[in-house]
Amino acid sequence: MFVHLPRPPEMCMQDTRMFLLELSKDKPAKYAALMYDAFGKLGSDVKGGNVNRPGSLRECLSVSAPGFRGQYCQVFLKQEEVQYFVGICVPDSCTEADVQTLVVYDMLQSKEESLIPPVPSPLLSDSTLGIYMTHCLSTHMTPPDPSAVICLFVCAVLVTVPLVASLYVALLRLKRQRAVTPSPDIPLTSDPSCYGSLLSNGSPASQADNGSPDDSSTNSDGKASEDSSAKSRFLSWLQSLSLQDSSAGVLSLSLQDSSAGGLSAGGLSVGSGSADSYSSLNGIRMLSLLWILSGHNVQLSAWNNLDNAKRWKERVERSPLYVFAFSGPVYLAVDSFLLLGGLLSAKSLLASIQRSEDKLSPGLVTHFLFKRFKRVQPLHLFIVCLAIGLFSVVQRGAFWFIADDEILNCKKYWWSNLLLVNNLFTITDICAPWTWYLSIDFQFYITTPILILLYRWNKRVLAAVAVLLMVLTCLTSALLTAVLRLPVHQPTTLSFESYFQYYYNKPYTRYGPYLVGILAGIYMTTKSGPFVRHRWQAGLGWFSSLSVMMAVVGLAYSLREVPPGPSLPHAIYQGLHRTLWALALAWVILACEEGYGGFVDRILSLSVWIPLSNISFACYLIHPMLIILYNGKRETAIHYTDLNFLYLFLGHTALSLSLGYVLTVLIEKPYLFLKASHGKPH
Repeated sequence: MFVHLPRPPEMCMQDTRMFLLELSKDKPAKYAALMYDAFGKLGSDVKGGNVNRPGSLRECLSVSAPGFRGQYCQVFLKQEEVQYFVGICVPDSCTEADVQTLVVYDMLQSKEESLIPPVPSPLLSDSTLGIYMTHCLSTHMTPPDPSAVICLFVCAVLVTVPLVASLYVALLRLKRQRAVTPSPDIPLTSDPSCYGSLLSNGSPASQADNGSPDDSSTNSDGKASEDSSAKSRFLSWLQSLSLQDSSAGVLSLSLQDSSAGGLSAGGLSVGSGSADSYSSLNGIRMLSLLWILSGHNVQLSAWNNLDNAKRWKERVERSPLYVFAFSGPVYLAVDSFLLLGGLLSAKSLLASIQRSEDKLSPGLVTHFLFKRFKRVQPLHLFIVCLAIGLFSVVQRGAFWFIADDEILNCKKYWWSNLLLVNNLFTITDICAPWTWYLSIDFQFYITTPILILLYRWNKRVLAAVAVLLMVLTCLTSALLTAVLRLPVHQPTTLSFESYFQYYYNKPYTRYGPYLVGILAGIYMTTKSGPFVRHRWQAGLGWFSSLSVMMAVVGLAYSLREVPPGPSLPHAIYQGLHRTLWALALAWVILACEEGYGGFVDRILSLSVWIPLSNISFACYLIHPMLIILYNGKRETAIHYTDLNFLYLFLGHTALSLSLGYVLTVLIEKPYLFLKASHGKPH
């Protein structure tokens, strides 16, 4: 069963024998008792999923024996079909290969009993153990590798530049306030010749120094004017990077105030472009984000982190009440984002065409696409660098598996995030896997100018192309489900690898909601009259919309079992449910805009959603890192109860919102607004 391995080196064997000999005594030394106590022991409720035995990492690392210190290692085993790991404490003179050899030859015994016993026969009939990996946590702080150092440097630079710019702007404003009558509303670049220094009457300070405007004009030559213009551009650049500018309007409860700093990353847009923006979108966006955060909170904790994983799975998978945790079609919120992304992209491009004398030129399209790329990438790449740098230097815990995977994947596939193509990879090989949405959103964003061009050329051609695209994406999803026997609900484990490899994050299966959004955006932007003219039409629309939403959620539980062969009901559901969800949500937006939203519109249009929506993009990117850090640094497994995970959800949400605001004003907005210093169109 096991491959032949060489015997451990003499030093490792000597230290291990000393530990085992001391442990066999009636009263072992303190270090031996601590090492034994740090070994993972089998707990209760194995049938419920409590199979991992993490032991005690801190207790092991605290061991100081004559000639060696304690080293915490994890041995990953397989017994029958059950895979689990056991935490063990060995001398630090042993390498991972040595530890694996000790386990294979069953050398870790005390009084003829193994320190790594299998799950006993009443629970698992076959006591044969298979070892497939050994991993040891370093007892010393190892220096980060060059890639981690580079990433930490990049993160430090991205953070330092806005802070330095903010300090410089603050000093200039302080100097101005000391020199002239304070007027905090006057911009630093109010006059290109004096870069912001104004007298109390609003005239430039240079005029006061030189006696009159005529004297100043006479004494100014071309070179002085160029120098002054360069200083003005430099100050404008600094002010664009400063926190004084980037924080303006972010926490405003007014759409008009926050629109000045409105950013957009598809459905994860923040702010709004104008006062007549769709106010209900802020509520939909934030409720969708909270839904995703709740799902990630459970998902990232349930994989290898629960001590009652089977109990959790049996309870959660069967009940629609847990659709907001991690059950059924939990990530329909992503399709809500795609709908909003399509709607806003169409609205934005049509507005740009109107400002460009009703012309859809190649230059306009290029600017349209580049603007989106520049909006998304600074914070996106910051998160990628942060994942590599932070996870490489943070002290590890007993459940550091996901963080290790993140480090390896980001070092290998970071370029796919840069090019926004990481969704084309299997989700288990993606750097920061939650960022696949940014890639697919940008790929869909590229199609918006094409569909707008068809709309302006011939509406019937647009309709034909839209129907063809809708049929293709629905049919592709249905065929993949039938051929590969995919589940129609979100899998709670990675056992359905083909679901993630061929279906979940691929553009050919997820385009339906975005296409619905584009068509809805075109209609709502160009319509000349109301869509709903009578109250009975509004009532019918609401009944249909809510019925579709309930059917989409409920049918996922009816079709929960994965069939052994191709299934027509499963294929039809998989092909249609995301597009139907988007259509139902599009009705909600339309009804709210036309005054038929009732209390739903009042809830979705609450002013509290505006500042939260302004930081939603940063919250989306940072929240999985917080969850991974929390879970990875734990020394014991999590016990799932509704109350425990409610507290985790509230804690992760509060931290995500706090750090989301910091990242919005420190990274996202400063580098977006750099365009102001170059005079590019907004």
